[in-house]
Amino acid sequence: MQSTLNYLWNTEDVLGQGATASVYKARNKKSGELVAVKVFNNASYLRPQEVQMREFEVLRKLNHKNIIKLFAVEETGNSKQKVLVMEYCSRGSLLSVLEDPENAFGLSESEFLIVLHCVVSGINHLRENSIVHRDIKPGNIMRMVGEDGQSIYKLTDFGAARELDDDEKFVSVYGTEEYLHPDMYERAVLRKPQQKAYGVTVDLWSIGVTFYHAATGSLPFVPFGGPRRNKEIMYKITTEKPAGAIAGVQRQENGPIKWSYELPITCQLSVGLKSQLVPILANILEVDQEKCWGFDQFFAETNDILHRIVVHVFSLQQAAMHRIYIHSYNTATVFLEAVFTQTDIAPHHQEYFLEGHPYQLEPNLQAHDFSTTTENSPLTLLSIEPEEPVGVKFRDPALDFPKFVPKVDVLADCSTAKAVLSAVHQTLRISRSLLTCQELILRGLYWVIKSLKAECSRVLERKETAVSMLTCLQHTEVKAFMLFDSVFGGNKIPELKDLAEVKTKLQTVTEDLSRCSHSISEYQGTLDSLLSELLEHRKQAHENRSIRQMECCLEKMQLLYKQFKKARMSLRLAYNEEQIHKLDKLNLGHLAKKVLSVFQDDCVQKYQAVLATHGSITREIWQMREHLKKLSNSIAACGVEMMGCQEYLHHALDKLSQKILQEKLNVAQVSSALPPIYTNPAHQDMVLRMQALRKQMKSVADDLECNNSIIERLSGVASTPGV
Repeated sequence: MQSTLNYLWNTEDVLGQGATASVYKARNKKSGELVAVKVFNNASYLRPQEVQMREFEVLRKLNHKNIIKLFAVEETGNSKQKVLVMEYCSRGSLLSVLEDPENAFGLSESEFLIVLHCVVSGINHLRENSIVHRDIKPGNIMRMVGEDGQSIYKLTDFGAARELDDDEKFVSVYGTEEYLHPDMYERAVLRKPQQKAYGVTVDLWSIGVTFYHAATGSLPFVPFGGPRRNKEIMYKITTEKPAGAIAGVQRQENGPIKWSYELPITCQLSVGLKSQLVPILANILEVDQEKCWGFDQFFAETNDILHRIVVHVFSLQQAAMHRIYIHSYNTATVFLEAVFTQTDIAPHHQEYFLEGHPYQLEPNLQAHDFSTTTENSPLTLLSIEPEEPVGVKFRDPALDFPKFVPKVDVLADCSTAKAVLSAVHQTLRISRSLLTCQELILRGLYWVIKSLKAECSRVLERKETAVSMLTCLQHTEVKAFMLFDSVFGGNKIPELKDLAEVKTKLQTVTEDLSRCSHSISEYQGTLDSLLSELLEHRKQAHENRSIRQMECCLEKMQLLYKQFKKARMSLRLAYNEEQIHKLDKLNLGHLAKKVLSVFQDDCVQKYQAVLATHGSITREIWQMREHLKKLSNSIAACGVEMMGCQEYLHHALDKLSQKILQEKLNVAQVSSALPPIYTNPAHQDMVLRMQALRKQMKSVADDLECNNSIIERLSGVASTPGV
């Protein structure tokens, strides 16, 4: 046990060790509060007094939620060693998070954004106080968990920090070699003499390497065998990196360097976040300090990411999930363009569903007024044009499963067991993505089919309305023909020829509407069949037990991994322990094979089956959508044709009215010229015929008025939005 005036700790409770100090978990003697104490060793006192005091002074100057708090500076009782009493972070460092097998391929997107926010906020506070850290790395970013259950990351270890304005330089070298700026690496690691001075942007290089590590689980620049095996190649990779490249890896000894300009497919970050992050990494992982971004631009670009909101979008035809990063004040027009960037679906081709209902995005609607979306409840994107399925993109996890060496080697076996566990976590993540994609495909198709059924009903309603109009027009046309025949006494006049043409047109409309009716009935039957097929697939998806099978295997493998870590601590295993260790290797291998088998023979096959079903149903649905549009247009054309006939009948009726009126006037003139006592039978017959014609004219006029009301109904149905 060691202590200061107010704090007590056990030297076995080590939190971290460095060249000049060790950090322990300690307690306040009075309150029992947990703290971290940094105890400096004898080597630290060999440094100049100014350097020894620098960390104390820097920490006293800083006060920020993302920078470790300094509570006190005390001394041990006997040796009078300096002790920094600091805030205790119970969840280790970012490095310990990344060393967890679950994060071997990088952090989840939500956790990465928290790291980004915390580190940027902490670094911003440093720059506001003109401080350069000079040793930024995951091991110097501590983690604790807030009351809301979210991680909080804090910068620590300011032993190398010093005050430095943006335009100042320094010549001393500090830091950890994998995260060192190449200029500093050349001098500190390769021991090459140079006269270079370094500016504050060296911190940006370390931040870039740290962010890449957090996003991918790996370092960006790796020579064959690892960064510390061939230091000359490490230096070559970082200094010869092409513009825009964010990583360089040498796969074979003395082999070529493979440059990467994108984050790897194994990374958990979405395409939307990658597209925002990659340019930042490319511009801070720049060896030329003159070309490297300054902190102002770095803060501007990173804060631009952090101030965006996320809209989850599932492209149904492409079977792909997207996260659209957009500012809350951006309009729907900007959003549609952002979707186009990721999907290549033009804004005017985009249609959306949300929870089974069409979702309209008015052009000026701002993003903060969009409905809330999640990964399991995204906006479902449809394209009015056919789209090829993209599906879930992933690297075959079988490529990441290592094999154990036959002999017992506790160090190598523990490392292999960790890699196997990491591969299982990745396999499980991919499997969950495949299952989520299946559910979204089936759910989206179900919504579209239900919507198409509703559209069929709307088209059928329009057809029935058109049929009603047609029936009335046909009756009216027959009455009009009889009227003309009655008035003109069978004479061949142009109006009778035109009425014959009207009759022909109405016959054509009859045939067109009959075909529409037949097609709609067929579609309704097909859609009912597709719904039954989808419901069966959804039932199978809900009954899928593959994820649970893999989770059970993972739980067993985690217990075995604990045994491997325990064995690693032993210098040598006893005979019985060695036999158990061999069995554990076999069991771990069997469990790994089972996970891969379930993944390949169950998850992937079911996903591919749903994807194939999705392809065939989608093609059928989109053909049906097009045909329904044509049917709707055909009914509309029939409506236009009937309206033309209606107008002609109105015109003919007006002409006939004028003719009858003229004859009525003629009769009146004849009647006034005759003596009152004289009665002409022929004249009386004409009067009676005129009265009958007037009744028939009124009947036709009433029919035309009825037609007008039907036309209004047809127009109203036509304006109802479809799919």
